[in-house]
Amino acid sequence: MPAAEKCWKAHMLSNCSPIGFIPITDSVRARKFYVDVLKLRFEAEDSFALVVRGHGISIRLAKMEEFVPAAYTIFGWEAPDLSAAVRELTGAGVSFLRVPRLEQDDLGIWTSPSGAQVAWFHDPDGNVLSLSQH
Repeated sequence: MPAAEKCWKAHMLSNCSPIGFIPITDSVRARKFYVDVLKLRFEAEDSFALVVRGHGISIRLAKMEEFVPAAYTIFGWEAPDLSAAVRELTGAGVSFLRVPRLEQDDLGIWTSPSGAQVAWFHDPDGNVLSLSQH
């Protein structure tokens, strides 16, 4: 039974594959960032969205004429070795954010009271994205 059919028959979203949505204004610039820099796999593009995939999850980069980026994280990834991931992306030109009220290490990684670690960065449209290790 196909996964989509299994999801529907189970009537439970926990059995369905999630799809992320991130607004963009320039699909050429977004494709360079999400595919060439972040190394997500290009899947498709139409007049509504650029679709990329990573670890089995689709992300629709929704084409917008304009939008105001949220001031908070809208999408993130878990990294098994956060420091290595931050170093690799920094080497590819990604700048990690400094949050004034949080104590971050030299790489821009914050350690939460629970011990989880997070680093934030912007995409070309100003969306806040994150990497975390739990």
